[in-house]
Amino acid sequence: MDNFVVSARKYRPSTFATVVGQEHITRTLKNAILTGQLPQAFLFCGSRGVGKTTCARILAKTINCEHRTADGEACNECESCRSFNEGASMNIFELDAASNNSVDDIRQLVDQVQFPPQTGRYKVYIIDEVHMLSQAAFNAFLKTLEEPPAYAKFILATTEKNKIIPTILSRCQVFDFKRIEVPDIVRHLEYVAGNEGVTYEPEALELIAAKAEGGMRDALSTFDQLVNFTQGNLTYQGCLENLNVLDSDYYFRLVDHLRTGDISRSLLLYQDVLTRGFGGQSFLTGLCEHLRNLMVSLDPQTLPLVEGGEKLRARLGQQAQQCGLPTLLGLLNVAGDYEYRFREANNKRLFVEIGLMKMASAALPKG
Repeated sequence: MDNFVVSARKYRPSTFATVVGQEHITRTLKNAILTGQLPQAFLFCGSRGVGKTTCARILAKTINCEHRTADGEACNECESCRSFNEGASMNIFELDAASNNSVDDIRQLVDQVQFPPQTGRYKVYIIDEVHMLSQAAFNAFLKTLEEPPAYAKFILATTEKNKIIPTILSRCQVFDFKRIEVPDIVRHLEYVAGNEGVTYEPEALELIAAKAEGGMRDALSTFDQLVNFTQGNLTYQGCLENLNVLDSDYYFRLVDHLRTGDISRSLLLYQDVLTRGFGGQSFLTGLCEHLRNLMVSLDPQTLPLVEGGEKLRARLGQQAQQCGLPTLLGLLNVAGDYEYRFREANNKRLFVEIGLMKMASAALPKG
């Protein structure tokens, strides 16, 4: 059996142009390379799986490239690029601060910085999860970070910018990576699926992208899992079953029942949800998210705030117009209150049912 390579590694970007969803970062980095205005230290911040370490590696490779392209990309052909791509570069050092966070680890790194590169222009030090460094390690690192040799560049990456001490922040040029948007993730998944010979329903890829919550690595990991589960044929229904996600159709039907005051059908639908193995907390959270999407779908200007495909947006827009603003505000107010107080309830099923009855009864004629 051939060695399987997960998609997150197999399709990891190797140039700035192939990085997905971070154009504001890649453009700035390329401009800095082209103008020669490279800071001594970079700090890449953002949630997991959005490209921080990938961009750090691309930057490290590109600034040492011997024959960069006119638009600031690495050539991938020179000796420096080839050694980097083969994992044999002597100029790039990576340290995982999650497991190497002591002062001794940083002192070893500082000692290495004193020696200039044997080949190439820069020695690049990539420190991942830098917020995990101990206070003593931060202090040992400060002087080197403030006045490093001209040939040394530091790229720090973190998922928790708030834990970086101000003295480190002030010595770095900070880049904030954003969550990757659903359409960008879907386009990349389509590219991967095409290369891997995987058939898919567009709604299935949209579900995977939404489940990833802005992280490309999570999306590709889920994609691999579902390809195995469905034997290379990604269907929306198959993805729902494997990911244990409640179909959005339930919420569309529930809101129709609530706005027309149909208490019986609302309770029966909730019973169906429980039978399928979903809990009350996730049900209420999903309902609040659906109502929020209906709210922003009322105005075409805010419709792009909905993460999803055109079919979903069209359906949301139609139901939003049927409900109207006062009804949606009332439903969201009750649903949000019950979601917040859910953990305090002793009889959780009854608690959710009371919430549903309260929302549905608001639509009944008074008197």
